[in-house]
Amino acid sequence: MDSNKQSNVSGSLRARRIVAYVVLAIISFLCLFWFYVLFINATRSHAELGRGFAAVPSSHLIENMTNLFKGTLPVVRGMLNSLVIASLTAALCTYFSTMTAYSIHAYDYKGRKALFTFILTIMMIPTQVTALGFVKLVQRLHLEDNFIPLIVPAIAAPVTFFYLKQYMDSNLPHELLEAARIDGAGEVRIFNTVALPLMRPAIAVQAIFTFVSSWNNYFTPSLILHKDKAKTLPILIAQLRAADWLKFDMGQVYAMIAFSIFPVIIVYLILSKNIVGGVSAGAVKG
Repeated sequence: MDSNKQSNVSGSLRARRIVAYVVLAIISFLCLFWFYVLFINATRSHAELGRGFAAVPSSHLIENMTNLFKGTLPVVRGMLNSLVIASLTAALCTYFSTMTAYSIHAYDYKGRKALFTFILTIMMIPTQVTALGFVKLVQRLHLEDNFIPLIVPAIAAPVTFFYLKQYMDSNLPHELLEAARIDGAGEVRIFNTVALPLMRPAIAVQAIFTFVSSWNNYFTPSLILHKDKAKTLPILIAQLRAADWLKFDMGQVYAMIAFSIFPVIIVYLILSKNIVGGVSAGAVKG
């Protein structure tokens, strides 16, 4: 009787595992298929793209890339601009969001709950609502065609703060902080040498999300950056797509989009080893 129950349980687990693998395989295929289509289209000419979908690569990748870099758009400069903005945004946002979450997690002071609620309330305000006032402020400060308005405001990220706060509740015990204080460590040292190393998986996850969000951001940079030498890749891609029909080349557009994706892939590969542990630990409060 017991052996039959065990066999039934093992059979049920095996069936669930097979279903889970099949579902994951389907989802993975759907996610990766569009990247495959993108890179295939980057190897095709404008005329070939006009004929419709193709499952195999063509031989025009080098031609598309050559035409892209020989064009009037500063593609390499745009890549460097996007890299500087996204890297500094990811680094500063994650560090100061961790510091803000640490202050609410580690210290008991009056108004802490109200401050936490206020930060979460800011999450409900869309960027487009404050765009007009933000642009006017940038103009008054004479910071147009400057990266500062794109980097500094990104430090205040309520979503990043909330995720890191939830992760701290699960993985940063108060007893560890008290032990460090008893040993004579200062608060800044405790944060940098005790809290930050324990927060590394969550910081890596949020660094990926912040980097990708800043890298793909088109709305705010398009309002501030007007000179070609200051523009980011999303703006240059939009300009390339908006070219008149005599100069429009869909092969170059796909080549540029594929070119713009490589830094994101590299950042993900560098930080991806922490993403599973970070997501699972931050999503469930212990």
